[in-house]
Amino acid sequence: MKKIDLTQGKVISVLMALALPIMGTSFLQFAYNIIDMIWVGGLGSNAVASVGSASFFVSLGYSVNSLVVIGVGIKVSHSLGKKEENESKRYINAGLFINVILGLLFALALILFGKAFIGFLNIDNLVVEKDAYSYLVLSAPTLFFTFFNLLYARILGSYGNTKEALKISVLGIIINIVLDPILIYIFKLGVSGAALGSLVANLVMFLVYRMRFKGSFNYNKKIGLDYKKVNEIIKLGTPMAFQRILFTLINIILARIIARFGSDAIAAQKIGLQIESLGYMVIGGFQGAIASFTGQNFGGKKFERIKEGYNAALKIGIIYSSILTVVFIFFNVPLIKIFIRDDATIIIASAYLQVIGFSQIFSTIEVISNGLFTGIGKPNIPATISVVFTALRIPMALLFTIFLGLNGIWLSIALSSMFKGIAAYLIYIVKVRKENKKC
Repeated sequence: MKKIDLTQGKVISVLMALALPIMGTSFLQFAYNIIDMIWVGGLGSNAVASVGSASFFVSLGYSVNSLVVIGVGIKVSHSLGKKEENESKRYINAGLFINVILGLLFALALILFGKAFIGFLNIDNLVVEKDAYSYLVLSAPTLFFTFFNLLYARILGSYGNTKEALKISVLGIIINIVLDPILIYIFKLGVSGAALGSLVANLVMFLVYRMRFKGSFNYNKKIGLDYKKVNEIIKLGTPMAFQRILFTLINIILARIIARFGSDAIAAQKIGLQIESLGYMVIGGFQGAIASFTGQNFGGKKFERIKEGYNAALKIGIIYSSILTVVFIFFNVPLIKIFIRDDATIIIASAYLQVIGFSQIFSTIEVISNGLFTGIGKPNIPATISVVFTALRIPMALLFTIFLGLNGIWLSIALSSMFKGIAAYLIYIVKVRKENKKC
């Protein structure tokens, strides 16, 4: 596989070359999510609530998968920074082994315990619960292929080759966009049609990755499996995976609290989250770029270059998130109406975006800092920050709802995001930059 040296060249140019393909992938995913939610929204608030309910457990799968994606990404980028390409192949082998096990176990869990998962939310709407479970069952095999697609994209990122992942993502999203209306409306499969479209798209992406990078993404029998490498990946990936799993579990508990306010509230948050992903579309690109950039430069011991890259990404991210803050607070209704026309849902979603809007800059600082911490091989730092402050959402939500109703939940989410952003930057200043004098 072709490697791009991220330890050379003008920092901002290298970062943009890395980030733009990731942003392109995120933009296309966002465009698909909009179209998908429009089609699902045409079925009514119950359908949106069904997808929203099931999505919490799909997100849990992504969290589990981050264990191997983060660990492999760190070790491969460090190996490449040290010019040890054979070592990187050993980590890829170990990552593929872990991924097969995680993918199979999680898919099986969704099929066997899906009804119990949906029942935990206490939605009290039989139609929503039935459709949510159907969506979840079809998402089980989808996640198996998604696990590998995410790992393959992260490995390409470690090699500095984010463009190939973008091309394959484009293909998958186009397939999804074409299939959704056909399966949902022409074949009258409803919510299950949306899930089936995602399954086909992810299967095709998986096959393309396998054919396009056969030599790199196939398990190399000559190298074999180094259990020491397996342990290293698990050790590095566990803190971030634990953080993301906890984050998702807390969101599931919050969803149970939100469900007390009716299915319109669940649908509103789902729509709000889709719109909020406008931020991650760009900021997530810089997070991935900083992680790969920092990884190679850390391996090459170019610490000043890491600092320069982090500051550049932060400045661009803060400008962008400031614009989003204005949009979310003052111009949210036109965005919401793209998805749904139900007045009750629009009012709730509008309040969600207005409150969340105030935390966008802080979320940007947190996400970009996470990329740096991951790149230097310290994923335990963002994991700790997230565990501490995300956990505060539940007691804050229970307290605030007494006085503010549903808006109290939105406030708890916004405040915790602010705390995380502040903590991440302070730790960067005190621990990473000042004490270690590395970056």
